[in-house]
Amino acid sequence: MTRFIFITGGVVSSLGKGIAAASLGAVLEAR
Repeated sequence: MTRFIFITGGVVSSLGKGIAAASLGAVLEAR
């Protein structure tokens, strides 16, 4: 179970980073 939580956390973390990078790029391009 701990392993599952760790893997899920890693996936969510990388997803969040990808979304943050994408939105940051969109904001920079919008200027």
